[in-house]
Amino acid sequence: MSRTFLITGGAGFIGSHLTDRLLAEGDEVVVLDNLSTGRLENLDDARRHPRFHFVHGSILDPLIVDEVLRDTDFVVHLAAAVGVKLIVEQPLRSLITNVRGTENVLDAAHRYRVPTLVASSSEIYGKNDAGPLAETADRIMGSPTVARWAYGSAKALDEILALTYNRERELQTIVVRLFNTVGPRQSPAYGMVIPRFVRQALRGDAITVFGTGTQVRCFGHVNDVVSAIIGLIHTEASVGEVFNIGNPANEITILDLAEEIIRRTGSSSTVKLIPYEEAYATGFEDMHRRIPDISKISTTIGWTPTESLEQILADAIEEASIEIAAGSG
Repeated sequence: MSRTFLITGGAGFIGSHLTDRLLAEGDEVVVLDNLSTGRLENLDDARRHPRFHFVHGSILDPLIVDEVLRDTDFVVHLAAAVGVKLIVEQPLRSLITNVRGTENVLDAAHRYRVPTLVASSSEIYGKNDAGPLAETADRIMGSPTVARWAYGSAKALDEILALTYNRERELQTIVVRLFNTVGPRQSPAYGMVIPRFVRQALRGDAITVFGTGTQVRCFGHVNDVVSAIIGLIHTEASVGEVFNIGNPANEITILDLAEEIIRRTGSSSTVKLIPYEEAYATGFEDMHRRIPDISKISTTIGWTPTESLEQILADAIEEASIEIAAGSG
């Protein structure tokens, strides 16, 4: 039976892919987005669909949230500040969006008894670079004067709100912690590393690696992430739980990632190391390794990511090549 989904932040990278998938499965989708970081172009296909509805508005407006949520069957709350660059440069905006916005969504969801999935972030683990990190791993946070850790604390508060609404007010909530997600429609504008590296390589510019480049990350394809979210939405056992979503198999240092992109694009680019204090505000801090343990979600819904790093890079290179050729990349 089809359902009506509200996706906050649905004009963004992940939200637009989720929108397309739900429409393809026969559901109705309402997207609420203020287009501060999302793009209408991401919804070009969806906007031609009779079961799609777009509302231009902010999760910080409780009246709009109430209006668009009351007649829906399920909420996927993706609207948030995105990217390390935005978080560092606009910490107050990030904090207010992530905390007050989530509170507005959960308050309205409770009012109308609408189940809700809240997207959190691997940033909540802070400096914990042991790994792979399970959902029960300790949070190791730096000083709240550092914008990055303030953001991680805000996302942790989002999780606490969602889980408390479940336990105390019996609202059906699910929390997902998203690790690095990559794929078509991801903008390089907010410091997203693969889209940025690919465009630098295709132009023959120096690939700017922040820090030493020895930091280790893993990258999941948006198609896998969307499959995981949909699987959790349709599984009763996921209610009241927290799940990592990422691809631990695609583990690589950032320096090796840059070199691999140079190789795959046939670029003449060189790698340029940029100290953190030049790339970001003074006092920026990072972690050496961030890899998820995905055994919980695999056990709960049988989900395993299938897209390799090779496919992720191929998709990124193809999309960026088209944009550059058209003069828009």
